Amino acid sequence: MDRRVQYLYDSNMMEGASHIQTFALFGDDSELPDVVHVETIEARSRLHDWEFTPHRHGNLHQVLLLQSGGGEATLDGRALPLSDMKIINVPIGIVHGYRFDEGTRGHVVTLAAEVFDGSLRPSEGLAGILARPALIDAPEPIAETIRRIEAAFISRSFGRAQILRSLSGLLLGQIAQAMMETDDLAGPAATPPLLARFDHLIEQHYRSAWSVSDYARALAVTPTHLSRISRAATGRPASKRIEERLIREARRNLVYTNLPVSTIAYELGFDDPAYFSRVFSRATGLSPRAFRERAAA
Repeated sequence: MDRRVQYLYDSNMMEGASHIQTFALFGDDSELPDVVHVETIEARSRLHDWEFTPHRHGNLHQVLLLQSGGGEATLDGRALPLSDMKIINVPIGIVHGYRFDEGTRGHVVTLAAEVFDGSLRPSEGLAGILARPALIDAPEPIAETIRRIEAAFISRSFGRAQILRSLSGLLLGQIAQAMMETDDLAGPAATPPLLARFDHLIEQHYRSAWSVSDYARALAVTPTHLSRISRAATGRPASKRIEERLIREARRNLVYTNLPVSTIAYELGFDDPAYFSRVFSRATGLSPRAFRERAAA
């Protein structure tokens, strides 16, 4: 595997014809600092003159609740008008942008990929629904769940992280259910067939230290072509996609298990736990131990 590590949330993805930036948080490039992050639309929008150019999030799923105001959202190239009490579902990797009317009020809930994955069971089919960008009406139960997430996020009470994870699972279930009951979808997320096969192979071999060349050989393409397809669809080269899956699994194990850091390192194919810690720290900005402590706080 190409072990040259870049930050997991790279805000510098300006290569290629699209010039689409990859942000971490809502219009920001900092590391996700918590199990879940909640902020108001207005707090961030005032800093950006109420407009966000098209961008994507490499490892974050976002849900926006527009309580009042308006504007326009762009989801995968489709412009959609915004109005009171709307929910915007923004899957990982989807290109999106916003132009909010001044004074628009609402909330943005940001979930890291491992929290998103840990909240869903593959056999239940919710992940496929939630992988579609959507603008839907905001039923009161969804709005109430977002208010509860905000209250838990602000709180520093015992059990905070567990409550945030549980409420995040509830929110994702409610949104998937609401999306199934409406026709106002922005359409399915288009994944090139080669990229889908690449992702399938990553799931099979990410613990085996396969390089981009190994994956390209299995897919009967050149490494250059594989990286070109990956970058065109996600803004990230093939090596970054492999690395992100590895780091994502590490984060997931740190959040959801009590395994020692050394055990996690060995299970992910690292021969040296110290090297694993350096790789993880460079990718996330936190040591494995510090990341686990922050997630459990």
